[in-house]
Amino acid sequence: MADDGLCIDFAGLKSVLYSAVLSDVLDAVGLPVHAMRPFIRPLHEDDVIFGPARTGQFMPRYAENPDDLPYDVEIALIDDLRPGEVPVLACCGPTERIVPWGELLTTAAMQRGAVGCVTDGLVRDVKAIRRMGFPVFAGGIGPLDSKGRSKMVDRDIAVECAGVVIRPGDLIFADMDGIVAIPREAATHVIELAEAKIHGENVTRDEIQRGALLGHVYAKYGVL
Repeated sequence: MADDGLCIDFAGLKSVLYSAVLSDVLDAVGLPVHAMRPFIRPLHEDDVIFGPARTGQFMPRYAENPDDLPYDVEIALIDDLRPGEVPVLACCGPTERIVPWGELLTTAAMQRGAVGCVTDGLVRDVKAIRRMGFPVFAGGIGPLDSKGRSKMVDRDIAVECAGVVIRPGDLIFADMDGIVAIPREAATHVIELAEAKIHGENVTRDEIQRGALLGHVYAKYGVL
């Protein structure tokens, strides 16, 4: 879904944009429910993710079914990832038992060109994932296998992850401050407004550093 109509320089903009300015712009355009709940944190504070979402819905299981294929939907999603995409795994989090992500999924996702993973479930194999340098934002860390405890029951559908509805192809931006979701149809406009706001913030900062009063600068530029 990274190549079906949006002309966005994800790699370049990842170093320019940040979640707080995108959040402000989404508020301004009437899209206030865009920030995932703050219990989702990065494995490394310098991690940044920016790309279109591929979604998976996990549901809890309380016993292992010997006739079930516990990983079939999950494997299908990972094997179908395209370069630049972001698996977003909804686990009804916060949770203490659903662990959808680990070292082998990270390895497979990297081979497909994914740029990160976001989940309101847990993550394991953290040392290995950190060594690989793959950005993961998760609702916690735990050692459990998902087998017998949860299963991805559907993929590439609208899901709710940490309080935000994410549709396939919506843009995910994640950094140390949090994770915001940008509806795909609004993405170009939101990014243009965010770049303009960043310019205004830079001008405001420069004037304050030269000694101008905050009130005067805010009255002049309307940026805070």
